[in-house]
Amino acid sequence: MKPYILLTNDDGIFSPGLHAMAEAVADLGDLLIAAPHSQQTSMGRSFPRTPEQGIIEQVELPGLENAACYSVHGSPAYSVAHAVLELADRVPDLCLCGINYGENLGATVTCSGTLGAAFEANTHGIPAIAVSLEAPLNIQRKRDYPEYNWKAAQEVTRSMVQAVCEKGFPPHAKLLNINVPLAAKNGTCYKMTRLSSQNYFNFLLPPERDLASSFELKCERSIDLQNLEPDSDIYATYVQHTISVTPMSLDMTVNGAMEWRI
Repeated sequence: MKPYILLTNDDGIFSPGLHAMAEAVADLGDLLIAAPHSQQTSMGRSFPRTPEQGIIEQVELPGLENAACYSVHGSPAYSVAHAVLELADRVPDLCLCGINYGENLGATVTCSGTLGAAFEANTHGIPAIAVSLEAPLNIQRKRDYPEYNWKAAQEVTRSMVQAVCEKGFPPHAKLLNINVPLAAKNGTCYKMTRLSSQNYFNFLLPPERDLASSFELKCERSIDLQNLEPDSDIYATYVQHTISVTPMSLDMTVNGAMEWRI
């Protein structure tokens, strides 16, 4: 029996990145696609309440006629939860998240809807792979989905799925966070990294404004190169322009701190 693979994202069901990921692994398993109905970038692992929450629509995606595809009105994490609890005919063996427009690196991963979906899969006992492709900030929340070259991201997705299906995940890891720089030409050349403690994006100081009016904080890529960890995901992707693969898990406990007492 082929592996049962759940695919999702945070850019929405009609994102070319999601379709590129599905095309990359279509022959490696039986696919179930369940992704947000609309753009959900930076939702993390949130579960917002909305009037349309929980509405699920079956859709057809070009070239993926053999896959069951669903549009879920909800966050990326909700999409995974509904997929596992209502749409899957058995527990998925693997969850793939992406291919995301924009990097998910360092401490900023806690904001990522792509990683939020992967973490939700982990809570259901399903290992996950999140794949993100470098993109300018001004297109990361777009709904019209600019044309992009997904080739290297597709290659690394396929090679990682083949590897984990054959050998399993690295020890103690339940999630692989993969980031692909635009300069990457070969999806099989990558570096194993740790998660940087730095933010990859930081908010900018707002101008003077009317605090009673709505306002969206602006952010920019901001990296402290002098103190950047050389074995980190940010260093590999941003400095070395190499695909980074970061093994992760839900265990955020600080090692060696359990003996502390007040």
